Amino acid sequence: MEETESANGIDDEPFPEWLRPPHRGFTIDDLCHLTELPSHTELIDGGLVFRARQSVHHALATSLLADGLKRSCPPHLRVRRETLVALGPGQAPEPDVLVIRAEAVRGLDTDRYAARDAVLVVETVAPDSAIRDRERKPQLYARAGIPHFWLVEEGVRHRPVVHVHLLDPTTGRYALTGVHEDRLTLTVPYGIDIDLTAIDRM
Repeated sequence: MEETESANGIDDEPFPEWLRPPHRGFTIDDLCHLTELPSHTELIDGGLVFRARQSVHHALATSLLADGLKRSCPPHLRVRRETLVALGPGQAPEPDVLVIRAEAVRGLDTDRYAARDAVLVVETVAPDSAIRDRERKPQLYARAGIPHFWLVEEGVRHRPVVHVHLLDPTTGRYALTGVHEDRLTLTVPYGIDIDLTAIDRM
C-alpha cells in the first residue's frame, strides 16, 4: 500500500494491518502477543486502548498509594503497579495499582493476573481516560467480582482524593463507602494508613 500525503503536507504512514481488529474483536491472547503495541495498552470491550503520556500528578499519586499499600501489606497479599487483569476474552484493563493474592505470584515474567486473584484495583483518573476510569472500568471490575475498588481524583492543591468502593454482592455493583482527603485510613481489605498530603513532599 502506498503512502498518501495528508492535508498538512506530511506523508501519512499506511494503516498497519496487524492493528485492524478481527471480527470477534481482540482477545487477551492477542494483546499479549502483539509485540508492536505501545507499553500499557489495555483491552476494553475487544478494542485496544492506548494510554496517553501521564502527568506528574498521576505518577506521584499512583506511587504514593502503591507505596502506602506496600507498607502494611500482609503476607498473604502482594501489591503490583500497572499490570493487566484478565476479566474475560475481550477485557484486560491495566489498573494503576493492584492488590493480588500471594498465591497468584508465579514468577517475574507474569504478564497478567486473573480477576479471581485481585482483591483491590485502583484507578487514578487521567484526562484521556476519565470516562473509562469513572464508568466503564468499575462496571467491568464489579462484574468480575473484584471486592474493592478505589477511584482517585485530583483535589485541592493537587492532592489525591480517594473514593473507596466495596462490591455489593446483592446488586453486583460497587457502593461508595467513603471519600478520603488528606488521610486514607481503612481496615479493609487490610489495615491501611496513608498520608495523602505527603504528595506535597514528593
